[in-house]
Amino acid sequence: MKNYKLKITYTFLAIIGLAVSSCTKDFTEVNTDPIGKSTTSANQLLAPALVGVLNTNMVRNWNFNNQLMQVTVEINDSEGRVFRYDVRRTLADYTWNNWYLYLTDLKDIYNIASKPESLNKSYQGISLVAQTWVYQLLTDTYGDIPFSQANMGKEGNVQPAFDRQKDIYTAMFAQLEQANQLLKEGTPIVATSDPVFQGDVSKWRRFCNSLYLRLLLRVSAKSEVSTSVIAKIKQIVDTNPAEYPIMQDNTHTAKILWNGTNSSTAVYSSPFMVNIRAADFRGIPICDFFLSKLVSWGDPRMNGSLGTGNVNRFCIDQAPNGGFVGVPSGYAPGSGVTVLSHFNSDADSNKPTLQTDRFTGIIMNTAEVDFILAEAAAKGWISGPTEKYYYKGMVDAINYWLPNYISTPTDSRFIDYITAADLEWDPTLPLDNTTLGNTSQLEMIHIQKYYALFLVDMQQWFEFRRTGHPILPKGPGLVNNQKMPARLNYPLVTQSTNPTSYNNAIAIQGPDDINTLMWWQKP
Repeated sequence: MKNYKLKITYTFLAIIGLAVSSCTKDFTEVNTDPIGKSTTSANQLLAPALVGVLNTNMVRNWNFNNQLMQVTVEINDSEGRVFRYDVRRTLADYTWNNWYLYLTDLKDIYNIASKPESLNKSYQGISLVAQTWVYQLLTDTYGDIPFSQANMGKEGNVQPAFDRQKDIYTAMFAQLEQANQLLKEGTPIVATSDPVFQGDVSKWRRFCNSLYLRLLLRVSAKSEVSTSVIAKIKQIVDTNPAEYPIMQDNTHTAKILWNGTNSSTAVYSSPFMVNIRAADFRGIPICDFFLSKLVSWGDPRMNGSLGTGNVNRFCIDQAPNGGFVGVPSGYAPGSGVTVLSHFNSDADSNKPTLQTDRFTGIIMNTAEVDFILAEAAAKGWISGPTEKYYYKGMVDAINYWLPNYISTPTDSRFIDYITAADLEWDPTLPLDNTTLGNTSQLEMIHIQKYYALFLVDMQQWFEFRRTGHPILPKGPGLVNNQKMPARLNYPLVTQSTNPTSYNNAIAIQGPDDINTLMWWQKP
C-alpha cells in the first residue's frame, strides 16, 4: 500500500489548519481517486482516512508505547531511548502531523454527507465517531489542542486556538451522543468503502458507544465531572442499554484486517510490513515484564501447538539457548544485555510473524470494553458481579488471537487455565494498591487489560497514566527521575507557525514538558 501519503506541502498546510483532502489510490472501482475532480463523495474518503490513522497508530505503538509500557526493549545505551523515559522532542511531530492531516478527510466526510444531494446519516455518524477517536488520541497525548478551530484553513484560520482538554472531552461526549442517534437510523452505506465493518452500520454504533465508555472512564476521577460521568456509564450499561448498544463479542471489535502478505504496495498491507524493516522487527527483544507473566501463566497465546507451525500465536521466538526469556526494561547502561526472545519477522520465511499478521490492525476491541465494565463494577458504579466482566474480558482477549478456543468463562479449558495460573477473581483484595509486589482488584483487572490492549495504539500508556496499573518495575537505567512521561510536547513547528495560540496554551496548561500533567491527570 502506498499509505495514501500526500506531498510534504500538503502535510505542512494540514499542520497549520488548512483543510486539504488526502488522495486515494488503487482501492476499488467505488473508491476512484478523487484528485483532479471538482467533487468527491463520502465513501471515497473513508477508507484512506481510517487506514492512514491506523497506520500512524501502529507505528507509534511499536516504537513508543511498547517501549514505555515494557512490551519490548531496545539493546542500546545511547541517549534518546524511550524505554529509559528519555523522550526526544522530535517524537511529537509524527502523530500530530498525521492525525490532523487525516482529520481533514474525516471532517469532509461529515460535510459531504450533510449536503441535501448526498445526505447520509450513517456517514455523518461514522465521521463523528472517527473524529472523536482521533481527537481522543490527540488530547490524551498532548493535552490542550486545537479542536473547535482545527482544520479550518479554507476558512482562513491558519492559527487555530488551543481548546482546554475539559472542553474537548465535553464536546467529544456530545459528538458521540449525536453519532449514536445518527447511526440508529441504519442508513445504508457502500460496503466496500468501509474497511472496518464492511458496511454494517449497527457495528459502528456499538463502536460509538464503546468508545464513549472509554472516554467516560478516562475522566471519571475528576471531581468536577465524576458525578455526571459515572451516571452516564450506569445509563449506558444498566439503565438504558438498548439505546446505547456496545461491543459484546469479537465480531464487534473495530479493526482493519490486513491482507496477510509481505507486499508493501498491495491494498491493506500491514503498516508493520510497510514501515518496519524485518531486521528491526526481530531485532528488538521482548521485555521480561510482558513475557514472563505469559509464560508463568501458561497462557494459550504462548502455546505453540495452538499457533501455526508450532509457533505461538504472538509469534515470539525462543531465546538462543532455549525457552522464552525476556530482557528487563530500564537496565543500567553498560550491562551487556543481548537479544533473547523476540518477535519473528518477515525474514523468518518459515515462521509466522505479526509483521504480516492480518489481525494486528486493532482500533478498539471487545475485551477492552469488558475490562471497562469490570472496573466500573468493582467501584460499584454498575451492577455486577465484577468477576463476570473480568472473566469475559480474559476470554474475549484470548479468543481474539485464538478464535473460538474458549467458548465461555465456564469452559473447562478456561477454568483449568485460570486455576493453574492462579488468576481466579479475588473479591477479598483491596480495591486499589499501586505498590510494586502488592496486588488489588484494579491490578488484577488492569494486568489483563494490559494484554488485551496489546498493539492498540497508545492505550496502555494512557491507562497507566490514569490508574498507575499495571505496576511496572523501575530499572536502574531510567532517567527523568524514574517518572513515566505524562504527555508528549507540542511539535516544534507549532511554536513557529502558531506562536500566539501555543503560548496561550502553555500559560494555561503548564510548561511544554513531558512531565506536565494534563487536565484529567491532575488531582
